Amino acid sequence: MAKKRFLSHNAMDKIMREAGGLRVSDDAKIALADILEQKALEISAEAKKLAEHAGRKTITEKDIRLVVKQ
Repeated sequence: MAKKRFLSHNAMDKIMREAGGLRVSDDAKIALADILEQKALEISAEAKKLAEHAGRKTITEKDIRLVVKQ
């Protein structure tokens, strides 16, 4: 069974081309998506902890930015 993807290959292609890539392999798209998805999950988990510590159920923009800033 294939892994559920949150980020599309098309989005990864656009990001890498915006960064100057002329050609992008499918493996590169998959790798970037895997890395970004894992990082997003880590950031989200830490932001959830901050929200809970503040007595909230809602993760806010400030929570996300604080986690990334750390």
